[in-house]
Amino acid sequence: MYDKMTKERFQKIVAMLQRRQPDLTVIMEGVHKPHNLAAIARSCDAVGVSDIHAITPKKELGIKKGVAMGSNRWLDMHLHPTTEELALSLKKEGYQIIAADFNDRAQDYRRVDYTRPTALVVGQELFGVSETTLALADQSIYIPMKGMVQSLNVSVATAIVLYEAHNQREQGGMYERCPWDRETFRKILFEKCYPDEAKKYKKRGEPYPELDENGHIIDTSLGNFSKRDYP
Repeated sequence: MYDKMTKERFQKIVAMLQRRQPDLTVIMEGVHKPHNLAAIARSCDAVGVSDIHAITPKKELGIKKGVAMGSNRWLDMHLHPTTEELALSLKKEGYQIIAADFNDRAQDYRRVDYTRPTALVVGQELFGVSETTLALADQSIYIPMKGMVQSLNVSVATAIVLYEAHNQREQGGMYERCPWDRETFRKILFEKCYPDEAKKYKKRGEPYPELDENGHIIDTSLGNFSKRDYP
């Protein structure tokens, strides 16, 4: 499988990871329709989100192959039974919890500072964000509407808010610096380039091998090699 990696593809993966925003995430509370899950995943990947969270009683919440145009490979989805524990954990890490919900204390989504570590909570298509989550949220936001409809599809609304976050972070230069230290970056890079091989190394308890400038695995049995630095 190694020969499938080309220099151009490897460089694209490196550039993608350098622009990732690990302190920007989306919490999907009860969102279950496959097309909405796929659309949200694509929007997250497009703005550099690396991890997304789904609140669901299910043990698996898959996105059908091809529906998300491969974006689900580049995202890590984490499943949780409830929002409360996750939200409290993220708060301890310094995240602000922003709930997409039109209520009395909601403000225009453009007034939030998304350059801060942010977790955006979007609700189930029919019932929205739960009252428990709203009580935990630091802020509620809404998207101003000029027509007769009162709300947007959850995936559309998520994309609009994420692109406001994207614009603010881009203006702040946050896409111009790698978010991870060198060793963390190398670990993530190997896992994204060779996910199946990464599982084998993990199972054996072995460290990942180095990659050369073309993204090919270096066989250390062939002799000494020079470590490559990826910014």
